[in-house]
Amino acid sequence: MKHLLKLGGLTPQEILHFLDVADEYKRLHRAGQDPKDLQGRAVALVFAKHSTRTRASLEVGIYQMGGLGTYLSAHDLQTARGEPIQDTARVLGRYYDAIVCRTYKQTDLDALAQYSGVPVISGMTDYAHPLQVLTDLMTVREYKGRLTGLQAGFIGDGYNMANSLIAGCLAVGMRLTVACPRGYRPAADVLRLAQGYGDAFRLVSDPDEAARDADVLFTDVWVSMGMEREAERRRRDFTGYTVDAARLALAKPDCMVQHPLPAHRGEEIAPDVLEQHAAEIFDEAENRLHMGKAVLAVLLAGK
Repeated sequence: MKHLLKLGGLTPQEILHFLDVADEYKRLHRAGQDPKDLQGRAVALVFAKHSTRTRASLEVGIYQMGGLGTYLSAHDLQTARGEPIQDTARVLGRYYDAIVCRTYKQTDLDALAQYSGVPVISGMTDYAHPLQVLTDLMTVREYKGRLTGLQAGFIGDGYNMANSLIAGCLAVGMRLTVACPRGYRPAADVLRLAQGYGDAFRLVSDPDEAARDADVLFTDVWVSMGMEREAERRRRDFTGYTVDAARLALAKPDCMVQHPLPAHRGEEIAPDVLEQHAAEIFDEAENRLHMGKAVLAVLLAGK
């Protein structure tokens, strides 16, 4: 595997290997034994979108692994003044051992991978969020002890998180029901992928159907970055899609909740539900650190 651009196309074994490596990095970190697997390596952190968890976890993780992480905002690069992405990619590839990119267009990420000559990792695009969903799977397995056979539900926008959850959950043997309003469906190619899993996947418009008998419920913000002008319309369209106590009561009694954060309390998730499930949500946030290290280690250090 050369890059991590999305989860579609990864084998179950590749996904589970990321989880296993992340578990080991977490164990070693808690024992105070962070391996220096990036000693002498440098990673470019190219961010066109705001970030808390992705940026912070990667900067800290690269430091713990003995490497150098350089944060480069969209304003720091000459792409802001019209330099083609392929030229920036070829330059960064001469300086850095890997590139993590958080941007809007998946095609820009793909161009970095095509021209840089070094491993490229998605820090999120409008199409996919593979680092987050790998982290979610890691966290679910920590709490549930398994992934295969679990019933998952996602309630919200059929956007990057939904796209990656569909690819990731189905690959590792989970069943998944995605509930989103009409007009907010996941990407067409992701839905075609899901068809190959038969009745393990369902796309519905009733959020109660996603919650019913779920072992884990996923949600995400209704207004993602770059959609601020649509905020009022989106809030109207997503009325009734809140993960609240009544909806959670339809799930299994030990259902866990996952949210990639930041959370808009009172919109996609009720404040009491977030606080009730804060332990697993903030374990999920912590695990971004360990998963980021694992992905870098697999792609750069041959783990």
